[in-house]
Amino acid sequence: MSDTITQQDKEFLNNYDSSIYEKPSITVDLLVFTIEDEELKIVMIKRKSSPYKGMLSLPGAFVGMEETLDEAASRGIKEKTGLVDIYFEQLYTWGEVKRDPRMRIISVSYMALVSIEDLYRAAGSSEISNHLYTVDKLLQSEEHIAFDHKEMIAYGRERIKNKVEYTQLAFEFLPDKFTLPQLQKINEILLGKELYKANFRKKVKDMVIETEEFISGGAHRPSKLYVRKINTDNIEN
Repeated sequence: MSDTITQQDKEFLNNYDSSIYEKPSITVDLLVFTIEDEELKIVMIKRKSSPYKGMLSLPGAFVGMEETLDEAASRGIKEKTGLVDIYFEQLYTWGEVKRDPRMRIISVSYMALVSIEDLYRAAGSSEISNHLYTVDKLLQSEEHIAFDHKEMIAYGRERIKNKVEYTQLAFEFLPDKFTLPQLQKINEILLGKELYKANFRKKVKDMVIETEEFISGGAHRPSKLYVRKINTDNIEN
């Protein structure tokens, strides 16, 4: 409560009847994206109860009375995947009156980005692999997805495609050390198109730092490893 509240306000609030208004419930729906087998994938669950029992849906959580939206999103991501301290951002607020057949529920969708290595480490590869679905296949499929979650996935997919052009978003899908071909491939997957090697390397040269380490290239010569350049700005820049 604000420190500037007056005595008159306190008296008003002591007598205020909050039951005169109906109260919608608030949820957060979580779009946890990763890249595996050169495909953009998302964490989905099969609902164990009605409504939409047996259908795919995004993981989510109801917002507690003493929680902020971000706190609820962090809690939901941790409960569903074991992940903590990862990048996530608020996407959009979904407020169609009939979007949930149970009651009036407003949902705030969040997008989280994580490397497959971190996801497997946090959640366990055998556990989480059954919950990973290819985003493009989900969007193209005729299979019904619970609630308005297919719209949320489409919205998140488009946000990623737009942001990768002007941010360092692609780095969120990589391990701490990576090769430039790996970084380029991640960008191509997110953009849905091939990139010219020379142009791409020119674009990212100020975003990476060369190490003295190499990774075996198998039949090819070893590739040099790089790390992301520490930036005091956030992912938006």
